[in-house]
Amino acid sequence: MDINIRYAENTDYLWLKEHDKHISGKVLKNKIENNEIFIIKNNEKIIGWLRYNLFWDNIPFMNMIYFLEEYRKIGLGRKLVESWENEMKNIGYKSVLTSTQSNENAQNFYRKIGYVEIGGFKYFNDPYEIIFQKLL
Repeated sequence: MDINIRYAENTDYLWLKEHDKHISGKVLKNKIENNEIFIIKNNEKIIGWLRYNLFWDNIPFMNMIYFLEEYRKIGLGRKLVESWENEMKNIGYKSVLTSTQSNENAQNFYRKIGYVEIGGFKYFNDPYEIIFQKLL
């Protein structure tokens, strides 16, 4: 595999819009402009992304990490998250946050890569949302 991780660019917009159904095209454009999306490529093919924002306007919060089916569970998630964490540290942040629902296996992934549960909340009828933090 020839893996490359970088900030999303305007040329990635159509691919991301087709695959990321959780945000509007307008929000997606803004996130690309603000360097709030990382993409991961294999041999020049986009295979996934990591999208984040700033919680309380000053703590990086990973909103979504996603891979095409055939690229899951082979260690690329760790690489993408570590790349994002390193960039956040280089920018000057001291910690990062993320969350997952209590019925999702992602919580095991986050714990495995050093995230610690710091709380959570219940949103309407959704499962309990667990908040994780990692010190950089």
